[in-house]
Amino acid sequence: MNWKLPMTLRIISSGFCRLEGKVAIVTGGASGIGKESVQLFAENGASVVIADIQDELGHQLAASLAPHKVSYHHCDVSDEKQVEQTTAFAVDKYGRLDVMFSNAGVVGSMEDILNLDLKAFDKTMAINVRGVAATIKQAARAMVAHNIRGSIICTASVAGCVAGCAPHDYTASKHALVGLVRSACCELGAYGIRVNCVAPYAVATPLVCEALEKGVDETEALADSCANMKGISLKASHVAEAALFLASDESVYISGHNLVIDGGFTVISRFP
Repeated sequence: MNWKLPMTLRIISSGFCRLEGKVAIVTGGASGIGKESVQLFAENGASVVIADIQDELGHQLAASLAPHKVSYHHCDVSDEKQVEQTTAFAVDKYGRLDVMFSNAGVVGSMEDILNLDLKAFDKTMAINVRGVAATIKQAARAMVAHNIRGSIICTASVAGCVAGCAPHDYTASKHALVGLVRSACCELGAYGIRVNCVAPYAVATPLVCEALEKGVDETEALADSCANMKGISLKASHVAEAALFLASDESVYISGHNLVIDGGFTVISRFP
């Protein structure tokens, strides 16, 4: 095998498609980590539904990949009805649902605790926690109904492990998300359904760059200055690779796990 080939060609030449025959939904799939995951899942043989509110970007991404294997469906995860409709769309179009990557989220308010905007706080929780709960619920229902031993993956954050590195509402939402994943794992294990999350360090996605009002290079430089792992910047593609592992049968006995992708950031002491 020629290991100098690009990843896509390596997969094709080796015939090793880790999600062959599987159907996946990726929420927040039109950009950032979601976009990278959609592309990687499709390269590995999955049929993928891009679920997002960015309609133009979602349709463009679907059209740029295999049209018969990748589709777009508008979905605001804070509205459970839309999550239910998106799940039904995936099952109706592709016959089943094997993977739910609940990746959609927002950064939330940047206010300090003395000036915390509780309306903004509620909005963040509605998307980052309630929205994830809706995706877990609807995906699990579809999997149980079709006797699918599926995989549900949620995007958490290092802010769900430690405090002080992100806004208050974002930090609270990601701590809650990790708890939700662990709780759901307890119940869904009886059906052979795995529930895990990926928890990345800072990634210069469009969402993060917009929140910081910085470009990609500036955002990466800021993240790198605080990182423990030097000489490499964390990319959305790195997180997508971790999600692919949890979506595939390679992680068949892993559930309730928070896969931290942080180069050791959350385990080091901040004290001099």
